[in-house]
Amino acid sequence: MARITAGTVVRETSFYGAVAFFFVLAAFPFYWMLITSFKTNGDLYNVSNIPFWFNDPPTLDHFRYLFEKTLFTTWLLNSLIIGLVVTAITLVTALPAAYSLARMTGRNGEALGIGIFLTYLVPPTLLFLPLSRVIAMLGLQNSMWALVLVYPTFTIPFCTWLLMGFFKAMPREIEEAAIVDGCSLFGAFIKMAIPLSLPGILTTVIFTFTLTLQEFVYALTFVSASDQKPITLGVATDLIRGDVFYWGEIMAGALIASIPVAIVYNLFLDRFIAGITGGAVK
Repeated sequence: MARITAGTVVRETSFYGAVAFFFVLAAFPFYWMLITSFKTNGDLYNVSNIPFWFNDPPTLDHFRYLFEKTLFTTWLLNSLIIGLVVTAITLVTALPAAYSLARMTGRNGEALGIGIFLTYLVPPTLLFLPLSRVIAMLGLQNSMWALVLVYPTFTIPFCTWLLMGFFKAMPREIEEAAIVDGCSLFGAFIKMAIPLSLPGILTTVIFTFTLTLQEFVYALTFVSASDQKPITLGVATDLIRGDVFYWGEIMAGALIASIPVAIVYNLFLDRFIAGITGGAVK
């Protein structure tokens, strides 16, 4: 029987204590959104109440207000459309770009890949003026389609760099065997390279969709009409009127928007981690 020493007890206690601390730190925002969404206004704004649980019976009034007296469903639909279109544009652009750069001989491919990734690091504030000129020229002012045009400027560079790592880690012999069997280079890319890079593609989809779902600065800059706003902008602007914050409705909107993302991350966590680590291999 293994002997349990004082040092082992201290190490395990420290480890599980740290895990518990970070778990509480990560779960507390969701807990706060949950209880605030179902609290009555009287419970929320009574300073004598304990804020960490229900002092009055829960209510659905904040959710009713959100769906009946705001454009919340429109904001949700706008965010879904923007996320799906931007994800499709990113995949269609980043996949062939990453594959071409990964198969480019010499150091040119790596240098170009690093250059593309560096464009992802450009601060968004530097791009406001040129992007606003492009949007004005295309007549997309105050439209959610302006965001569809803008968001790929920072999703494509990162996803191209990420997918390059996947294609570099893929043996060339697989594609050469497909070409010997009669496939063209494009056919080998479609039938061999893409199926083998599914973890990277899934990572790209999750990253792109969640990034567009949570983005706020560009949306605030280019969209002001309520019926064109994504959910992040609509909840943050239309539910704050002057110095009045509709905290119950704000938390209800944040809860509804965050639940699908949390579910997707938990369902595909293993593939997401495989995608990030696989894309980091150069």
